[in-house]
Amino acid sequence: MASIETFNVAVPDSELGRLAQKLEHTNFPDELDEGGWAYGTPLADIKRLTKYWQEQYDWRKAEAAINELPNYRTPIDVDGFGTLNIHFIHQRSPVEGAIPLLFCHGWPGSFLEVTKILPLLTSSTTPSFHIIAPSLPNYGFSSGVTKRGFSLPQYAETCHKLMLKLGYPRYVTQGGDWGCMITRIMSLLYPSHVRAAHINMIRGHAPTLFSNPLLYLQHKFSPYNAREKGAADRSNWMLKEGSGYRVEQATKPQTLGYSLSDSPVGLLAWIYEKLHDWTDSYPWTNDEILTWVSIYWHSVSGPAATLRIYYEAAKDSGFGRDRSELYIPTVKLGLSHFPKEITVVPKAYGRTMGPVVFESEKEKGGHFAAWECPDELVSDMRVMFGKGGGAEGVVDGRSGYGVEKERAKL
Repeated sequence: MASIETFNVAVPDSELGRLAQKLEHTNFPDELDEGGWAYGTPLADIKRLTKYWQEQYDWRKAEAAINELPNYRTPIDVDGFGTLNIHFIHQRSPVEGAIPLLFCHGWPGSFLEVTKILPLLTSSTTPSFHIIAPSLPNYGFSSGVTKRGFSLPQYAETCHKLMLKLGYPRYVTQGGDWGCMITRIMSLLYPSHVRAAHINMIRGHAPTLFSNPLLYLQHKFSPYNAREKGAADRSNWMLKEGSGYRVEQATKPQTLGYSLSDSPVGLLAWIYEKLHDWTDSYPWTNDEILTWVSIYWHSVSGPAATLRIYYEAAKDSGFGRDRSELYIPTVKLGLSHFPKEITVVPKAYGRTMGPVVFESEKEKGGHFAAWECPDELVSDMRVMFGKGGGAEGVVDGRSGYGVEKERAKL
């Protein structure tokens, strides 16, 4: 494990001073009477959070909590893009036979999303996991990319090479948002290494008579349950009222980047809207909101860099977001359906994505499952990878239950 070093977050005092000045000189927009959330993040909410940021929020306290985690950083060579310094959390379980699990975040999340499930999945309760949760390139405390074309295969390559460097040639993955798509591309590119994948953002398509006749007939003649009946409403809302951010970030990310990089309140409003709209009435605290936003404000490459994945993935005709939604063979797949995900699909849609060995439907929860519903996600992972589960024993020598001799590699 050469070139792997421990890492502490240490935002300079001068940077915090500049932030305070920017907050002090914020120019707030006006607002229509009774506009509510229909027009975007309400002015009263942003003024309240800005005041809290100025007078009560303690970044040093949040920073200290982050530094209590097992933080590391290591250089990873990405083909055609040079060496990137990748920050990651690496929490090992006391169970020697624990399953290596890559947790992959998306936007506007970060490595912080893993922190609620970290103590649960790495405990001695079995099956247990060794968890690796990187800051993706361009995010958090990892390096930024300076060349065009860094798309999902490059994010996948970065994560895969990190797992190999840590001594995990075979592993499993968990992802939502871009983490879902990145780990899906990992399954496509590295199927002999990725032994199973669990996702909580499910973006499959309706089965067809030609592609999957049995699934097509099951879907056609099986009545929808309550969650599936509400799927169209949630998905249509997202398409008509909630997807403007994606169009901008996928077409002109640099233009938007000036505002998000210069205005902490602008960044706050941009991210907080998603935290509100994409969750299932989750009771966000001021400190949670501002810590999530601060990870972006204090990131190595700045908020603008985090948007570029939208542009690059949209331009990638071979391994972009569309390919991540199609069938990927060989790698076992687990699905957790949450009713307030940003797009909600019937179960049959998810089963077009790969060989599904686990599936659950939740009564509550939204886009940030690991943060909103950590116990639900942990329960699903334990069932999927536990005794009798569809992905039991997928990683040779690492069942999650104790010390084992690794079986001969095929």
